[in-house]
Amino acid sequence: MNVGIDLIHFSTSDYYLGLDAFAEEKNIDVDKFYIGIGQEKMSIAPPDEDVVSLAAKAAAPILEQIDKNSITAILFATESGVDQSKSAGVFLHGLLNLSSRCRVIEFKHACYSGAAALQMATTMVRANPKEKVLVIAADIAKYDVDTSGEATQGCGAVAMLVTESPRIIAIEPGSGYHTEDVMDFWRPNQRKTALVDGKYSTKVYLHSLKQAWQHFTEETGRTFDDIQHFCYHIPFTKMAEKAHQTLAKVAKVKLSPQEFKAQTLPSQVYNRIVGNSYSASLFVGFCSLLDNLNENMANRRVSFFSYGSGCVAEFFTGLMQPGYEKVLMSASHRKQIEQRQPLTYAEYLAFYHEVDDEVENIEFERHNKGPYRLAGIKDHKRYYQTL
Repeated sequence: MNVGIDLIHFSTSDYYLGLDAFAEEKNIDVDKFYIGIGQEKMSIAPPDEDVVSLAAKAAAPILEQIDKNSITAILFATESGVDQSKSAGVFLHGLLNLSSRCRVIEFKHACYSGAAALQMATTMVRANPKEKVLVIAADIAKYDVDTSGEATQGCGAVAMLVTESPRIIAIEPGSGYHTEDVMDFWRPNQRKTALVDGKYSTKVYLHSLKQAWQHFTEETGRTFDDIQHFCYHIPFTKMAEKAHQTLAKVAKVKLSPQEFKAQTLPSQVYNRIVGNSYSASLFVGFCSLLDNLNENMANRRVSFFSYGSGCVAEFFTGLMQPGYEKVLMSASHRKQIEQRQPLTYAEYLAFYHEVDDEVENIEFERHNKGPYRLAGIKDHKRYYQTL
């Protein structure tokens, strides 16, 4: 039985900060970003946007194509949770008016949790083919102003419908994984923003890739040459390039510049102009591959490497299904990106400092242009609007 992603759609915010404007404000050569880390823009969430509204915007186009009451579970992956107890998925469940005959849970382990949710969903469907699981990976990457991480911010959400006989990609059984207790990136409960040791995190990412790849080859018997397209967790696009260089070296494969670009570049297009979206970034990369590769991928194998700081990593593969191109929502993805409004650095700072979800009562000014928004907080209870 084939199990995998039947439909996929991603969302991002209505605003972005160009790294040209960022560089000018900081008096830094813009090539440090354009070339150094491979980033051009970062999507910026306004105060009335959170992971729940982003997730609703990602999931709604999927639900329009199916009987939404057939959803049996929501697996919501995020490290930008909105409550220490209540799952963000339950807020989403209510916002989308889904059936009460549904289970909901939130997954957390830094950027790895989206992959964990997808793997859990495939296991659920293999156990019971009647299951239709909505997997959400949604995050808002936010760092302290004037820190090294500030230029790698971003936001996004990816919704994936996981079913038997999927129309887009069948996730193959067998994967390689690696866990190691490290402190490369963390966010204590009392902090709104993460702390990161960037150089150390890069080293751990690449070490985890080597370990997960070795385990993957032992478990599956597959080789580098069995894979046609590679998707990586992308905190910034240069990281994906380093990862692929490392993997090719470990696998003892020599790639021409053309082969290297063909295997990785299409999956980096969106991340370069959206920025980091933590748990969603791997799957934003997959959407980018689907939307920007100008050739048919039917029956080709795609690999996914998920890295979560802290750290947990996994390497797995899937087989593209014939006819997948008929159900893609590429036009929606491109429209969202193209219609974003640029922010000045001052406007970005105003958004940055207006967000305060720890207060007892607050009503947010409307900035979010989408159909779902965080309207405010009353008696510490979040409430949303559907427009």
